[in-house]
Amino acid sequence: MHDTDLLVIGAGPTGLFASYYSGFRGLRVAVVDSLPELGGQITAMYPEKQILDVAGFPTIKGRDLVEGLVAQAATANPEYFLDRTATKLMHDADSVTVGLDDGTEIRAGAVLITAGIGKFSPRPLPAGEGWLGRGLEFFVPSFAPYAGKDVVIVGGGDSAFDWALHLEPVARSVTLVHRRDAFRAHARTVEQVRSSAVRILTKAEVTAFRGDGVVESVDVLADGESMTLPAQAVVAALGFIADLGPLQEWGIEVEKRHVVVDSAMRTSVERVFAAGDITEYPGKVRLIAVGFGEAATAVNNAAVAIDPSAHVFPGHSSEGS
Repeated sequence: MHDTDLLVIGAGPTGLFASYYSGFRGLRVAVVDSLPELGGQITAMYPEKQILDVAGFPTIKGRDLVEGLVAQAATANPEYFLDRTATKLMHDADSVTVGLDDGTEIRAGAVLITAGIGKFSPRPLPAGEGWLGRGLEFFVPSFAPYAGKDVVIVGGGDSAFDWALHLEPVARSVTLVHRRDAFRAHARTVEQVRSSAVRILTKAEVTAFRGDGVVESVDVLADGESMTLPAQAVVAALGFIADLGPLQEWGIEVEKRHVVVDSAMRTSVERVFAAGDITEYPGKVRLIAVGFGEAATAVNNAAVAIDPSAHVFPGHSSEGS
């Protein structure tokens, strides 16, 4: 059994900022995450991506943002429980106890859920069955392995276009294959890719992988025309299957796989708050910048739940302690 004031579930950007802010409020904080590293989806999926919506930084690389958040959170001396999943929630008169999948139990005055989209797994590419690790990947954590290669990226969302844009100056060639002629990616990024040397094939799908042990080429059916493309690397950026997992069994109100909160970031369960992409309320915008603000709101209101004599607004961090 571990005791803390606030237990944060999720070690992505919102959870890390919440950890720092807990320290600013004088709270002991513990952080649980099912991934083995800090940084959430950024670390797992796009550490090299340039992030454009963080105040004060015209652009910042994903891994640099995480590094700064980890350093900031360190000032609160958080206790990390990584590579572990929160499974059970139990209430006492003035505390909440969360059980982890390894048998650990953490008792806290309040819980803050910052789990993003929850546990996630990539959507499979049917033609790529058996090729994972043999040229097929779902993430691009580093650009260096793609230098001088012919790369085929499958998908039409932000990740597909971001990776196409960043791999274009590194790879020998980049081809983006999408089953429709409309894209879900940000319009600005789409235009940047269209203006680059990336080849875009729409109304298209990869139908087969070819190679001796590792992929050497792929068959593509594009608008009724069959073709074979050289490809020593294929990135399947088809999105993710998100699962809130055991959180759905905690009695928390959920709407379309998101946790419903009020203006104080309170969930429907006493002493349980939420912030970041996992939350849902009228007018919700899912940006990292929004998550930071929600984290501060949640921690300040959780501080009052933990100690009713505390004030919601503690003053500005620039005023010191």
